[in-house]
Amino acid sequence: MEIWIGRDGERHGPYKEDDVRQWLRSGQVSPKDLAWYEGLADWRPLSVLFPDEVVHAPAPANPYAAPTAPLLPQVTAVVLEDHAGFWKRVAAYILDAIILYIPQLIIQKVFGVDVAQAALQQAAIDAAGNMQLVIAAQERFYAAMWPAILLSFVIGWLYFAVCESSAWQGTLGKLALGIRVTDMQGKRISFPRALGRYAAKLLSFIILGVGFLMVAWTQRKQGLHDIIAGTLVLNGRASEFKPNQASSDNHSFSA
Repeated sequence: MEIWIGRDGERHGPYKEDDVRQWLRSGQVSPKDLAWYEGLADWRPLSVLFPDEVVHAPAPANPYAAPTAPLLPQVTAVVLEDHAGFWKRVAAYILDAIILYIPQLIIQKVFGVDVAQAALQQAAIDAAGNMQLVIAAQERFYAAMWPAILLSFVIGWLYFAVCESSAWQGTLGKLALGIRVTDMQGKRISFPRALGRYAAKLLSFIILGVGFLMVAWTQRKQGLHDIIAGTLVLNGRASEFKPNQASSDNHSFSA
């Protein structure tokens, strides 16, 4: 049976029943801590769920003292194998594209995209099927709009790099979907690595998006940019885990 523990308004777990009983006996959790498992209608104190263990639990020296360690799970080997799937990552990217659309649209408006598009459309009409004139009109459009295109690209690059190297370990889209970017040990990546990770996405565009599709079939759900940057995309927000090195120890309430 898997048990969730609530403390300070946060839910942690799930943990094995045997581990919870051991923590209750050793005093690592309080009998007053709330717990829940599938089948219960509501959260209940551990003293109610396991009254036989409360008798053996030593009384704490200071019942009002704050816990010595945060009640958060470590990044274990099992967690490192909980890779975010292809469609989940696609959904996160769509959300990020929607978020970036607003500042990019403002930039284009500032640089006169409406006038440039109107001129391009009129030139296409006047060209009357003459491809040379159409191409010339497109060249004039991009010559006028290249500062806006470049600035929009830089903003997108910084958005992904800053968010994924931050304590969030993910963009707003990834936060919404409950996934995060880590290095191969499950730790937060640096800003330079995040910059390089985004730059590596250009290779996937060059090869017609195959680098992105690799997420669907590679063993660790890595795209080409993940492989190049040495990163993983895992399920779970960064706030749900301890910010330390991966550990395979899951037999104490240091989690």
